[in-house]
Amino acid sequence: MKNTLLIAAILSLSGLFSLNCFMFPDSYEELTGKLKSEKIKVETTNTNGFAVVELFTSEGCSSCPPADEIMAKIQRETKDQNIYFLAYHVDYWDRLGWKDQFSSNQFTVRQQQYQNWLNLYVIYTPQFIINGTTEFAGYNETGLSKKIADALTIKPNSNLELTAKTDDTDSINIHFKANEIQKNTNLFIAAVQKEATSKVVRGENKGNTLHHVQIVRQLKSFALNEKEGNIAIKKPADFNTKDWELIGFLQNTSTGKISATAKVPLI
Repeated sequence: MKNTLLIAAILSLSGLFSLNCFMFPDSYEELTGKLKSEKIKVETTNTNGFAVVELFTSEGCSSCPPADEIMAKIQRETKDQNIYFLAYHVDYWDRLGWKDQFSSNQFTVRQQQYQNWLNLYVIYTPQFIINGTTEFAGYNETGLSKKIADALTIKPNSNLELTAKTDDTDSINIHFKANEIQKNTNLFIAAVQKEATSKVVRGENKGNTLHHVQIVRQLKSFALNEKEGNIAIKKPADFNTKDWELIGFLQNTSTGKISATAKVPLI
């Protein structure tokens, strides 16, 4: 009986250790210290390559604010590059005392899809994913910079062109044109709020004012059955052409690989 209890206690502690490693990689203070001490210049080159940088984050996670800051920093430093930033706020942290106003179960499901695509044991925050093929912990600015630079050197075979019409209706009409149709490939359109600020009053980030960039508020998927055509999405609440943008990309629904991307000019 004693041996059984001992084994149960060890397994319990092992489970807690796993959560600490994968769900809570580091403390906010430690990660913030890393961010302040490391002054890393992102080295990128002007090529025909692209990088879709997806961040899975949450206002309820104390390790996430430094990752948000890293993404904002790199975005400022690489304005003229073919880099597209998308921040998804997951909802599995909402049960721990603070509901993230930008969270959605849809984004948790998307992260779970990446878990399957990339053969990962767990999902965690903060997590960066580049072009649907590479993932790493959100506090790794050096790793992120290198992976972005590597992605920009790869010339894509696929091409995507997007135009949109925004009028007084509740919908945004989008025209797409691709140079090829690949098997198991969907067109995704992300409606992105460029920035926002939240004052957190509960949970792990209690008392902190958090600054967010590139917040995905809506993500729609369309099966790509033809090279050119028209689709429509519903306008998110408070949508306007100044504070929002639309980013589209082609993604393989079997592997997760993103083969082409484009920003939608808003008029």
